[in-house]
Amino acid sequence: MGTPRPALHAVILAGGAGERFWPASRRHHPKPLLRVVGNKTLLEATLARARRVASRDRIWIVCGAEHASAIRRASGLPAGRVLVEPERRNTAMAVAWAAVRIAAEDPRAVMAVLSADHHIPDSRAFAASIRAAARAADSAEVLVTLGVKPTCPDTGYGYIQLGRPAGAAFAGLHEVRRFVEKPDASRARRYLARGDHLWNAGVFVWSVGVLLSEIECCAPELHRALAPLRRQPRGRNRSAVLACYRRAPSLPVDVAVMEVSRRVWTLPVDFAWSDVGTWSSLAEQLGVGKPDESVRVGRSGGTASKKRGAKQTVAGDAAGNRVLAGDVLLEEASANLVWGGKRLIALLGVEDLAVIDTEDVILITKLDRSSDVRRLVAALNAEKREDLT
Repeated sequence: MGTPRPALHAVILAGGAGERFWPASRRHHPKPLLRVVGNKTLLEATLARARRVASRDRIWIVCGAEHASAIRRASGLPAGRVLVEPERRNTAMAVAWAAVRIAAEDPRAVMAVLSADHHIPDSRAFAASIRAAARAADSAEVLVTLGVKPTCPDTGYGYIQLGRPAGAAFAGLHEVRRFVEKPDASRARRYLARGDHLWNAGVFVWSVGVLLSEIECCAPELHRALAPLRRQPRGRNRSAVLACYRRAPSLPVDVAVMEVSRRVWTLPVDFAWSDVGTWSSLAEQLGVGKPDESVRVGRSGGTASKKRGAKQTVAGDAAGNRVLAGDVLLEEASANLVWGGKRLIALLGVEDLAVIDTEDVILITKLDRSSDVRRLVAALNAEKREDLT
């Protein structure tokens, strides 16, 4: 009788600030708790995907202290399954803490790292990919990242260059030749034409033991910072957790480990995926700029509600506008994304805008500049206007 396969744990990262999605995403109500695509919050949709690959007692969330209470309420997970970071240290420290914590219960466990703010409509295809990656991660003792086949030369994503096929025993998987961080438009077009580059989805699968071994090898500063947690791996002593975070480098796991390790494979996937990172990426998901003659956006075209628990609907028109919510009047306006509030929003003779109205802020930006919204957040923080961020 063979050795049973190790248990698969799902770790959801929900610690980001979501600053590029401001002003809807705030310090105390972050992007994962928003309904931006479909009827579920992004976190609810991520939890549903996690439950397809892991049992409830093997699902974890890593989040920041400022929204820990809201995340706990929204997830319904036991308190011990929500790891609350005392400080922001990017994803390398977050996944390392989760790995140490899981290894304390099950040293052979395989861990799938998911982001709380991704939009992946085909949850079945996603689950099948995670299981295939988990088998490879366990059998070959490698770090696996999902690579999404690109549909356009997007410059907002990192890219993965495919290396050699992993072999007949691991059909479809490839070694990773290199990672490329957000190329310019010319290089992105070249990657798309060559067909040997994938978008880096930021979805990882590995055994906890292999990850911790690679951290020791590839990220010695992070390994040293983890010493207090290795002595108290269940992390019940908050002072030990705080000591780790104060010593840990602030690095994404891609930079700290994946770009350095020689044990990295990728699994190409072709299901629809978006990190919904900016208003522009949301506009693309909703088909902004594409005619939708089934619904006419007029004086009251945006019938969706932004209230928590409300069903999210989207109104569109033949000019390619999309309205998520609010009272909206459009005249000679095209390819705009509008998220309205209680007051009328009227657009005349404009195109390619995101107009986001919350109770205390109105954001108006060209869609192709929406990735720079974080500069506004930085300016507000510099002015100590944290009530708006």
